[in-house]
Amino acid sequence: MACKQDCRGRIGRTGEEIAARFLAGKGHDVLERNWRAGHLEIDIITEAEDGIHFVEVKSRVFPTEARPEENVGYGKVRKIVSAASRWLRQKGKENLECRFDVVSVVFDGEEYRIDYFPDAFVPVAGSGCVFL
Repeated sequence: MACKQDCRGRIGRTGEEIAARFLAGKGHDVLERNWRAGHLEIDIITEAEDGIHFVEVKSRVFPTEARPEENVGYGKVRKIVSAASRWLRQKGKENLECRFDVVSVVFDGEEYRIDYFPDAFVPVAGSGCVFL
């Protein structure tokens, strides 16, 4: 059991590192990694020409039962949006344009596939989120 959790943690950290490098290569400045506020966490926070990006990274090992990005459900989205609101307030950046992205990293041996889903969902005041 300990090995399984350790391996999952290693896969997650490696996926986040790959995602951060990928985003930097697309012109994003990485502002934070694994930002936490209590039980809330955001994997990566970047800034790009089009605003602040709050990025959820999902890493898996091939074969997977479902695509990693499909594992970002309503509950997770609510937590990400809550954490993003808190981060924006703490940094005094409430007026900046925000985007919510998902990066999927699937490992197959030493190889990996990365998929980027910019604007994966949009928070809608009072009614939850809209998945794009």
